[in-house]
Amino acid sequence: MTPNLKACGQAMLTAMVNAILAVALMLLVEFAISGTFVVPRPYLWAGLLIWAVIFAGQFWRQRYLCKHCLPRQDAPPIDH
Repeated sequence: MTPNLKACGQAMLTAMVNAILAVALMLLVEFAISGTFVVPRPYLWAGLLIWAVIFAGQFWRQRYLCKHCLPRQDAPPIDH
């Protein structure tokens, strides 16, 4: 698998988990304050924005890690 695809998959998973947790926390606080369980539209936009920011940062980080952790082709094998 190419490093970019692997990085994209890992970044997407991390961003999705964090965005879902953030929206769930916002909804929990909203329920605690108002007593009704209504999903306001701004919370969904905030979740999407959180996902985009975390995805961008994680993609850049994972791409860097995937590129630099690959074994070099000209490196001698490691014998223990």
